[in-house]
Amino acid sequence: MRERADTCCFTGHRDISGVTYKTLADRTERLMLGLIRRNYRYFVCGGAVGFDTFAALMVLSLRKRGADIKLVLMLPCRDQTAKWSDYDKAVYAQILSQADEVIYCSEEYFPGCMQKRNRAMVDASSACICYLTEPHGGTYQTAMYAREKGLAIVNVAND
Repeated sequence: MRERADTCCFTGHRDISGVTYKTLADRTERLMLGLIRRNYRYFVCGGAVGFDTFAALMVLSLRKRGADIKLVLMLPCRDQTAKWSDYDKAVYAQILSQADEVIYCSEEYFPGCMQKRNRAMVDASSACICYLTEPHGGTYQTAMYAREKGLAIVNVAND
């Protein structure tokens, strides 16, 4: 059974072009492996494009390589992909089909459903890996909420 003590959430910008893929992958994997050594088994992703997708794929990659971890998708609503490109929808469907647990914070989109999802991810976790480059927006608000709730936070944008 998932507990806060063994759960880490991810939050990050949709645009992750500020760092090379290899650097981001190396930093994120190193942090995840450290958490796994400390008995973290559940990794919660919000399902958006950008860092959320990157993080979910990283969880699946480590799991495929033998890590005993679970991917939890905590999604804002069932129709979050309505305005996405066909490519992003296909990647999302692949991730969704491999998730160990899927939680919808709302059946339909409403103003504030993303923030509801972000807070739910933090409330379910004791650690947070973020990709934060701007001191405003949803990722910033989520990181500040995580800090307020006492989560261990590491920003892979800065390392």
